[in-house]
Amino acid sequence: MNRTEGEAAARRLMEQRPPRVPPDLYGEVLRRGGRLLRRRRAARRLLWLLLGAAAVAFTVWAALVRPWAQPPSTTTPPVVGW
Repeated sequence: MNRTEGEAAARRLMEQRPPRVPPDLYGEVLRRGGRLLRRRRAARRLLWLLLGAAAVAFTVWAALVRPWAQPPSTTTPPVVGW
């Protein structure tokens, strides 16, 4: 199909009457869209809850273990100068 045939086919499609939309389609779209929004909102809330729980768990762990502090020495330094 060359360019002129493609343009002619596009014109024929645009000149046709648009197809009829079923009358109950709008209600179905609203129902599905609402369900999709509720699922996304629930997933977002769950992810924020998990992120908060992870932050609290990390804070408690860090307060108890104190990974930034040096561990106590297990050996004594050599005694010099006696």
